[in-house]
Amino acid sequence: MLKKHSKFFESLLLLADWFTLSLAWVSSYYLRFYSGIIPVYKGIPSFKIYLTLLVFMIPLWGLVFKVFGLYRPRRVSTRFYEILDIGKASTFATLILISLTFLYRQYEFSRLTFFYFWLINIVLLSLTRILFREFLRFLRQKGYNQRYALIIGTEKLGQGLAKQLQKHPELGIQVSGFLTSDLDSIGNAIQRIKILGKYSDVREFVTKLGIDIVFIALPFNAHNHLREVLGWIGDEMVSIMVLPDLFEFITLRGSVCEFEGMPLISLRDTPLYGWNIIGKRLLDIIFASLVLIITSPVIGIVALLIKITSQGPVFFKQERMGMDGKIFNMLKFRTMFINAEQETGPVWTKKGDPRCTKTGKFLRRTSIDELPQFINVLRGDMSIVGPRPERPVFIQNFRNTIPKYMLRHKMKAGITGWAQVSGWRGNTSLEKRIEYDLYYIENWTLNFDLKIIWLTLWNGFVNKHAY
Repeated sequence: MLKKHSKFFESLLLLADWFTLSLAWVSSYYLRFYSGIIPVYKGIPSFKIYLTLLVFMIPLWGLVFKVFGLYRPRRVSTRFYEILDIGKASTFATLILISLTFLYRQYEFSRLTFFYFWLINIVLLSLTRILFREFLRFLRQKGYNQRYALIIGTEKLGQGLAKQLQKHPELGIQVSGFLTSDLDSIGNAIQRIKILGKYSDVREFVTKLGIDIVFIALPFNAHNHLREVLGWIGDEMVSIMVLPDLFEFITLRGSVCEFEGMPLISLRDTPLYGWNIIGKRLLDIIFASLVLIITSPVIGIVALLIKITSQGPVFFKQERMGMDGKIFNMLKFRTMFINAEQETGPVWTKKGDPRCTKTGKFLRRTSIDELPQFINVLRGDMSIVGPRPERPVFIQNFRNTIPKYMLRHKMKAGITGWAQVSGWRGNTSLEKRIEYDLYYIENWTLNFDLKIIWLTLWNGFVNKHAY
């Protein structure tokens, strides 16, 4: 019955794709020749000729989508990867179609129509898939379209997997039971899920309970049993998923990728790659340029005040550690007397610090002293949003006393950050700041950056911990 349901939904999805494909093609034709966006110089071609092309397009897209795995169940996949696969498959199919029409010399199809179609088709197919998946989630939450699973492994990893599956009924995966290596625990229950038997019983329970998915969640010290377990499953027609016991080693943005057919597990990585780098850099350049232009009168007045009220340069350079441990000179308006650390050595500023000038105290309290850091942003040393950079002279001590301290340098240093807008600025808990910095890196998106910028502006620049 489950297989029949799977085929039914696969056929339904195929029909939805064909309808969407046809709609995108017809829309592209009318957009090119009747919208008036780009003038038509050679006359409007017959709609019948373009419509006839659908006879070849419909089976072509069905075949390509099948090859790209877009009709297999995706219960534990994400929307992003499905949309990415749709983009790849549609691009591949469109290139094949253009090649075929190029060989057909009797008629020349509009290249602009193909471009419109490629773009509209990907957008509409993605929206159709999202709506379809949401419909399936709704059905599964109501108890329909279920799949049944066995979890091999009753330790922390298996228990965590069962808990997450129970928290997400929209996936439609019901755990029928556990299998264990501890014979004494057979018959007991974990999270109301019964321990059915030992590892070697897997084939028996797959047949007896109509299991669709087997999750192998062995602890790290039991991975030598993996070959045996796979042998016991044999050629049963079930999906097999292995959950590696590496989560305790994952620190930042762990992920799984593929290299020449080999799965590679990333335990630690930076979110800044590909389009992410370009997007964040563009945001930095645009925002920093606007701030410097808008505040240029303030910068001029502050520079004049510093010159009038105390001896020394207007700007102050201080070594800070940035992304990947790179040292750079961070710019600030000078707020202290020259040679302020000659007697004290490198120390943090404290409330009522006698080393600060009168003008400097005001600049620190209002955060105006940090305006020159937007120049650092334009240079590429810093970002608008990121962990606040620290002086190298303090870092070794922090590294020795605070776990995972250096991981904050997997992201470019920022003028403001998640820790600062959450209240952990200045002379506050360093451990809390690190916790918030790592959370920011782990969950970074451009939207998150925009949220932090907004909160910085909303909360204002005066802070009781800024001195």
